[in-house]
Amino acid sequence: MTIDEQHDDLELILLYKKTGEADYVGKLYTRYTALVYGVCLKYLKDRDDSKDAVMQIFEKLLKSLLDHEVSNFKSWLYTSAKNHCLMHLRSRKGKKSVDVSSAFMENSLIMHLDEEPELELHLGKLEKCMEELVQEQRQCVHLFFLDEKCYKEIVEVTHLEMNQVKSYIQNGKRNLKICMERSE
Repeated sequence: MTIDEQHDDLELILLYKKTGEADYVGKLYTRYTALVYGVCLKYLKDRDDSKDAVMQIFEKLLKSLLDHEVSNFKSWLYTSAKNHCLMHLRSRKGKKSVDVSSAFMENSLIMHLDEEPELELHLGKLEKCMEELVQEQRQCVHLFFLDEKCYKEIVEVTHLEMNQVKSYIQNGKRNLKICMERSE
C-alpha cells in the first residue's frame, strides 16, 4: 500500500498502530516538520538545537503513538514539541527538579489549548489576559513561566520581597485562569 495525500492524520496513526510500519509516521513527519521546527526554534532559539529536537520528537512518536489515543494530532504534536523544548531548557539550566506550580501552570494552559485546534485563538486570548493583569503580577508571571526564573531570581530582578513575588505569581495564575474561562 502506498502512503499518499488521501490519508488524514488519524488514518495514518491507525495504520501505524495496526501494521507497525514506520512509513506512516514518516508521512506525519513530512507533514509537520516545519511546524515542529518552528516551535523548537521559538523556545530553544538555536537552529542546531532545534533541528536535533525535531529529530528527537519524531523518534519519540514511534513509541508515543502506540501508547496514547490521539484525537487531534496537530494539537497533540504542538504540545509534545513544546513540552520537549521546555524540558530541554530546564535540563540545560541544570535545574534539579521541576517547580510544581510552574508545571501546573504550563499543563493547565496546555490542556486548555489542547481542547480546540485553534491554538492561535487561545494564544491570543492568553496574551490579552496577560495584559489585564496588574503590572507586578504580569511581570512576575512572565519572569516565572516564560523566562523560567526561580523565585530568588525574580526577587533580585524586581526588588520585591519573596512573599510578594509568590503572591503575585499565585494571584496572576488565578486571574489568568479566570480570564481565559471568561473569554470562552
